[in-house]
Parts: sequence; structure tokens; C-alpha cells
Amino acid sequence: MSEIRYYMACLDLRGRDCLVVGGGRVATEKVNGLLDCDAKVTVVAPHVDNELRGLPVRIQQRPFSRSDVVGRFLVVAATSDRSVNADVSDVARERETLCNVADDPELCSYILPAIVRRDPILVGVSTGGASPALAQRIRADVAELVRPEHADLARRLEALRSWAKAELPTYEARRDYFQQLVAEALS
Repeated sequence: MSEIRYYMACLDLRGRDCLVVGGGRVATEKVNGLLDCDAKVTVVAPHVDNELRGLPVRIQQRPFSRSDVVGRFLVVAATSDRSVNADVSDVARERETLCNVADDPELCSYILPAIVRRDPILVGVSTGGASPALAQRIRADVAELVRPEHADLARRLEALRSWAKAELPTYEARRDYFQQLVAEALS
């Protein structure tokens, strides 16, 4: 596999139409992550676990079809069958739709970092697909560093943003103002 340099981004999935192909434990994990971000999720799989059935998703209990990708913002393939996952990846690539294939970075157009969420703070850790176990370990270490007081500070700073835009004329002035507030709060 060639060295891939990934572009890290945080996606706004609110109301976005997302597809998960697969109905087992891994698919359920991926669905929960999408639902946590308020995505509209459709699940396509011949067999669907009961836990997945209990989630607010649209379930189509059948094999994957190429047309399932049409109109989707992003797709996740999470089956135990590499040929199905490869088909999902191929169709998504043809349609220029973002596609993640669980535990198979070679078939992905995006990979998912291990995350620490302390709303509104979100920290993602990625090893570029090299080792999810290492990313999870680093995530655990980061989780100990990002504390509730950081989240409280982030909310307070967010409340000041509109005032700062109106009162501080340049990006540099706003940056310096917020850097000083952060330094004072965390010293």
C-alpha cells in the first residue's frame, strides 16, 4: 500500500443521508457514531442484529445493491464479506461518494480516527490506518488530558465569539485575545 497523507476534517452530518452496509456488531458501532452526529442513517443487510433494530434508522433487510449508494453523502461498509465491502467501495468511488470500509483502509476514501468527545471539544487520533489499536491507546491517553474544565472553557469562549468579531477588527486581534483568555484560564 502506498503512503497516503490524509486530510483531517470534521464533517457536519446533521440531516445528511448516510448508508451503512452490514447488520452486525461493527455496523452497529458505525451507526451509533453517525447517529451521535444527527445523520439520517439507512442500513442495508440480509441479517440485522437486534441491537441495530432498536436504533432510529431505516432498515432494508436485503443484500447490497449498487443503487443503494445513489444520493448518499457518505457510505460505510461494515460486513464480514470482503467482496461485498469491495463492491460498496467500487460503487462509491464511481459515484464520488465518501466511503469507509471497516478494518480495510485500502478500500477507503476516508478513515475514521479514534475520538475523544468532551462536547464541544472533539479530538481525533489517527495512525493513517496503520494500527487502530495504537490509535485507541493514544485516544485513551488523550482522554485523561481533556477534562470537563476544558469543555466548560470552550463553551465560555464560544459565547464570546460574536462579541469579538464585532469589537476586534482583525483576525490577529481576535486570535491574540482568545489566546490570552486560554492562557489565563489554564495557567
